[in-house]
Amino acid sequence: MQNQASLQETKQHGAVRFPFNIYPCTIPGDFPQVALHWHDSMELVFVKRGAGLIQMGTVTYPTRTGDIFVFSPGTLHALRQVPGSSMDYENIIFELELLGGAEDLCAEKYLLPLQSGRLTLTGRLSTNDLCYPKAAACLREVEDANRSKLPGYELIVKGELLHFLALLIAQGRQHLSAETAETADTQRLKALLQWLSAHSAEDLHIADAAQVCSFSSSHFMRWFRQMTGQSFVAFLNEYRLNAAAEALHATDETVLTIASRCGFENLSYFNRAFKAHFGMTPREYRKK
Repeated sequence: MQNQASLQETKQHGAVRFPFNIYPCTIPGDFPQVALHWHDSMELVFVKRGAGLIQMGTVTYPTRTGDIFVFSPGTLHALRQVPGSSMDYENIIFELELLGGAEDLCAEKYLLPLQSGRLTLTGRLSTNDLCYPKAAACLREVEDANRSKLPGYELIVKGELLHFLALLIAQGRQHLSAETAETADTQRLKALLQWLSAHSAEDLHIADAAQVCSFSSSHFMRWFRQMTGQSFVAFLNEYRLNAAAEALHATDETVLTIASRCGFENLSYFNRAFKAHFGMTPREYRKK
């Protein structure tokens, strides 16, 4: 899954020559949230059970069992817990090059425009959408083939993913333009998140972040909340806590070292904030 220390994910999913993988996930069982991020891969989130919140761009959707979310390359997105609830989902991630080469007509008409942002697909399919039964069946076939890995399973995966995209396009669930769909605000937010990932351990203030965006502090605070649904201070604190949680599982560093490296100067405050966020102390979290 995503490295919380980087808001632009660059992880290789699957084999180099077959860039595809499926990750069964639970929020908050595996992690309390997936922080706002983006990547150059296609990502499909198929909600299997429970409820959560999924942010796509600047819009946050409550999820229901069966929902399918489609994150095209470059789409900012995040997954969060609904207090008192959990959400089980399949995370299907693949590179568009898996589905067609550069000289392929399908790549020219659909895959390359999708990669560049000129072709945009619907972000959400729910159970009452006309193409939902067939679309969901495609993803179940992908899951079954990947689970069994019988000879030829790669062909099933590739074929069903192409079928899934074709269903969205055939149902008119796409938009093609000469320009990319990314707005100036989205570009500005991505630049800010990149800056944040490089400086999150430093003593940051709202004025510093506002300067990155060429905004006044007051305008920045309103803009950031509109874009993310959170205050900058809450977002930064959450980002640091998630980075610390990841380090607790990935390294043998002391809690004090991790807290300091993640931007917490006071260990007592870090312990309190961590327990409030994760429901357990850093040491308890490391043991689970």
